[in-house]
Amino acid sequence: MPEAVGGRAPVPVRLDQLLGCGDPDRPAVTFMAETLTYAQLSDRVARTANRLHARGVRRGDRVVLYAEKRIETVVALLAIAAAGAVLVPVNPLLRTRQLGHVVEHCAPRAVITTTRKWETVRQALAPDTSVEFAVLIGAARPGSAADERVKLLPWDELAAGEPSPVPDGAAVIDRDVAAIMYTSGSTGRPKGVVLSHRNLLAGAASVAGYLGHRPDDVVLALLPLSFDAGLSQLTTAFIAGAHVVLANYLLAADVVRLCERHQVTALTCVPPLWLQLAAQDWPPAAAAPLRYFANTGGRLPRAALARLREIFPQAAPYLMYGLTEAFRSSYLDPAEARRRPDSIGKAIPNAELLVVRPDGSPCDPGEHGELVHRGALVALGYWCDPEATAERFRPVPGAGGATPPELAVWSGDTVYRDEDGFLYFVGRVDDMIKTSGYRVSPTEIEEAAYATGLVGEAAALGVPDERLGQRVVLVVTLHGPDASPAALTRALAEQLPAYMLPAHVEVLDRLPRSVNGKFDRVELRRFLERAAVPG
Repeated sequence: MPEAVGGRAPVPVRLDQLLGCGDPDRPAVTFMAETLTYAQLSDRVARTANRLHARGVRRGDRVVLYAEKRIETVVALLAIAAAGAVLVPVNPLLRTRQLGHVVEHCAPRAVITTTRKWETVRQALAPDTSVEFAVLIGAARPGSAADERVKLLPWDELAAGEPSPVPDGAAVIDRDVAAIMYTSGSTGRPKGVVLSHRNLLAGAASVAGYLGHRPDDVVLALLPLSFDAGLSQLTTAFIAGAHVVLANYLLAADVVRLCERHQVTALTCVPPLWLQLAAQDWPPAAAAPLRYFANTGGRLPRAALARLREIFPQAAPYLMYGLTEAFRSSYLDPAEARRRPDSIGKAIPNAELLVVRPDGSPCDPGEHGELVHRGALVALGYWCDPEATAERFRPVPGAGGATPPELAVWSGDTVYRDEDGFLYFVGRVDDMIKTSGYRVSPTEIEEAAYATGLVGEAAALGVPDERLGQRVVLVVTLHGPDASPAALTRALAEQLPAYMLPAHVEVLDRLPRSVNGKFDRVELRRFLERAAVPG
């Protein structure tokens, strides 16, 4: 651990050192019936890091973590950092093909997984895999024969080390690589975003600051730890000495029960989950303790936001925006939520957000442009992909003759800024619909659909059309006894200009989700292609 300065608590420079921010005797993490204090968690992390080091894991080595949220997952995540290695968290919902791409691409020395997941890992390993050993969390050995390519170790052996410092752990500084987080790959195979310890620690301090995290907070961690917002739930809680409750939820009703059981004060979700939670019955014992609720990963429909404010009248709503390449970017002050419910707010502390034209010149208020993020949270680039890195990580617009030039991340997201400086998300450049000579934001159509009260979920997409360029297709789940495609189309015609109206409304029982819980637009496009939807 770094030394204290002027009597204050030590300043973390490595991800695992966040645990030094908490009171040793206060609860740090809970999963099901097990709770560890900050002292107990720190001890387990140190022991596990030592065993990783004894197994040959060194500074800069990649370690894949492929397991659902549980105590061992959090211990492993922090122990990888303590050993000076690089965390590669992989969503446990991914299958053999996607996992195989990650393992081949980042060439890890080790994999930490569960006994139940081992067969998927085994099938994902190439004949000449870089993986030397796999650690299995779980009581039993896998049913299939051990793989001769890698050595299998039980988790108990890894966690049985001595709680002394790792010999070369002190060599890691905050600029070193802490994690490689693979994006969902909406435009091809997933890319590995390289994040430094500085990125993660600066993000934790910034987000915990504006959310007002404190030691008596109970944070319910629902999002995958392979998702930047999911990992942020851990880091922002630990830097404040708060208590994290881990959950691998199955149903929205489970979330309500967990909130009541643990008296949860902090809850962050993506829009599809918030839509489900807004439809639940929340007893006062579950709703009353909530101090804030936060949305990330897409716009929260106005109707859902209004319903959540009814359920949690005492809770502050935080509407947030982020991208993996910069971890977190903006938030809307809760005091502005009623006046600007469609805004993603302003830059988080210690970041600057620019809105620029293709030539890098600043946009005027109301003018659409690309969001560019600069500051301590900007990632180091993409793993083993210099071309993609050069395309997305470019010099700060208007930086002049800085040597070397400061790099910013060009998000690929279209936004605009109002006269008061508040930002509004328009859409991904890749998702914009080009129809009848217009560029149409799918979120504008989706917001209009939600406003009718006739849909539960909605996603607007453009499909090729020889005459229009693209025609608008709206995929929805219907809501209410009077809901039908015809009724929805009539209602939309009262809100939208003709060129924005859907040429077709496709009804599904449930919209597909990505592994991070967002609506999966890639899968929706594939579905529309297979279904050959009419124009």
